[in-house]
Amino acid sequence: MSSSPAPDALLGPADVRELAAALGVRPTKQRGQNFVIDANTVRRIVRTADVRPDDVVVEVGPGLGSLTLALLEVADRVTAVEIDDVLAGALPATIVARMPERAERFALVHTDAMHVSELPGPAPTALVANLPYNVAVPVLLHMLETFPTIERTLVMVQAEVADRLAAGPGSKVYGVPSVKANWYAEVKRAGSIGRTVFWPAPNVDSGLVSLVRRTEPLKTTASRREVFAVVDAAFAQRRKTLRAALAGWAGSAAAAEAALVAAGVSPQARGEAITVEEFARIAEHRVGHDTEHRVGHDTEEQTHP
Repeated sequence: MSSSPAPDALLGPADVRELAAALGVRPTKQRGQNFVIDANTVRRIVRTADVRPDDVVVEVGPGLGSLTLALLEVADRVTAVEIDDVLAGALPATIVARMPERAERFALVHTDAMHVSELPGPAPTALVANLPYNVAVPVLLHMLETFPTIERTLVMVQAEVADRLAAGPGSKVYGVPSVKANWYAEVKRAGSIGRTVFWPAPNVDSGLVSLVRRTEPLKTTASRREVFAVVDAAFAQRRKTLRAALAGWAGSAAAAEAALVAAGVSPQARGEAITVEEFARIAEHRVGHDTEHRVGHDTEEQTHP
């Protein structure tokens, strides 16, 4: 007996609609739900994510299980995080019905991904998800921060969000998501997904974003929280120079200028021109930074990748 899944184990358009009808599920705009109804698309996502037979994959927002089943075909284990009561209740039965030989390699965590702090079983090595458009960036950043063992990530998000995440300094769409994602990983666009593979078809195109975690954390004496505070301040008033935008963060425009000069960054520059490494240097030169460290940020915060 072969242990490989049956060729028709994945969900097609009719399967998705039948499952949804049986559960009384209508995709909701509030949760940004758009279910993938094309088996070729989910297999393409798994290939693009470079999912390997020894991977422990965490999936956020599995919905009816289209991508979950494709991940289970390849990965060693899959843990799905689902907030929706009805979908969370139904997913294990779908796995058992369609891929019984892999069911023991599947785990479900019924909670909000923004609040998940631990997962059952071995530590995750990969994150693959079709993220709801309205929470994509905060969920992604939370997962990367909470689970440092995640080496590779592939998320499907709204095309505009994908562009922002993968943007480099100098781009018009470079901003807070770009810098914060880059703190953790090398980020790049990994493809586009058309509207017709979803039910219901969204009003926007989708994009794939690949994030490969930095093998070495950024070298900085500033904590992640301190660096992110500079990033938030710099982009809160994008049109202002950093000297003006960081005045509140530093305590005054003069203090901001001193920190910028010490960090080797022009006080006349704007946030959209600055790399994550430069933001880290600015954070290191805030007046009182060393004092704050002596008073004590928790050690985890200082050493976290």
